[in-house]
Amino acid sequence: MSQKSLQDRFGRTIEYLRLSITDQCDLRCFYCMPRGFSDYELPEHWLTEEEIERVVGAFTRLGTRRVRITGGEPLVRRGIDDIASRLAALPGLEDLSLSTNAVRLARHARSLHEAGVRRINVSLDTLRPERFREITGGKLSKVLDGLQAAREAGFSPVKINMVVMRGVNDDEVEAMVAFCMEMGFTLRFIETMPVGDTGRRAQDHFMPLDDIRRRLEQRFDLTPGLMPGGGPARYLRVAGSDLNIGFITPMSQHFCDTCNRVRLGVDGTLHLCLGQSHSVPLRPLLRAGASDTELEGEIRRAIELKPERHEFNERPEQVVRFMSMTGG
Repeated sequence: MSQKSLQDRFGRTIEYLRLSITDQCDLRCFYCMPRGFSDYELPEHWLTEEEIERVVGAFTRLGTRRVRITGGEPLVRRGIDDIASRLAALPGLEDLSLSTNAVRLARHARSLHEAGVRRINVSLDTLRPERFREITGGKLSKVLDGLQAAREAGFSPVKINMVVMRGVNDDEVEAMVAFCMEMGFTLRFIETMPVGDTGRRAQDHFMPLDDIRRRLEQRFDLTPGLMPGGGPARYLRVAGSDLNIGFITPMSQHFCDTCNRVRLGVDGTLHLCLGQSHSVPLRPLLRAGASDTELEGEIRRAIELKPERHEFNERPEQVVRFMSMTGG
């Protein structure tokens, strides 16, 4: 194995880090975080900007080429532009992207693009203002303003992530396709996952994405598509248009055998699998004065703990943390 790559014991190369810079969020999507929840990680436990730069720098030296900034909602953290700028300057980092709910994106889009973020994913489950308020507790107009700002700032591609839920928003699939086609966005459908109590309750609305694909095939001519990025989406292209539609199916057709990512929580905990409890705390090492060599060694040892696959279907109760605690 090359010293310039991270490979787990199942032969998968880990070249993608999802970096949570806060577990706080300004929305309360019912499948992610309970209304009224405020049990956040203490700010003194957050990795500082310097610590984030050190950890991500260690990953890039070990061959990681893609980093996605996540949360919670990353735009609620002060200094987000500076964090992005620090990361974009790291040698070896080829792709810096960000996931957001876009509520605050209108005020940050231009500065984030100038800092070096090039791709952006926006969570948007509905185009109806009242339904948006029911799902998230927020205002749809702020998200739409943020999306417009992202287009004007030059982000490409802008990907819309829609969690499809039976009886909640599955009647808007075609409307979301039309919206993304009109706006020039990429659309990705995502299955609900039993992460935390909220995620398990949302499984009552689970809908396999094969159902959605078959619906769309009756209306559109779909051909195989391809999009830049390191994620697990399988893409189809709507013939005669520029629209790519991705399907992310962690439940009905898991993609564990090609998993190339790990997640770093806001507190410096390295999570090796979204659907398992395997994790390694890096913050104590950082604050004990560890050298870069020691940090890299700990990351290599941590990758050896990455499990072969999640057990969402077999043991949905085992992941007790909320998605915002792990990083999206």
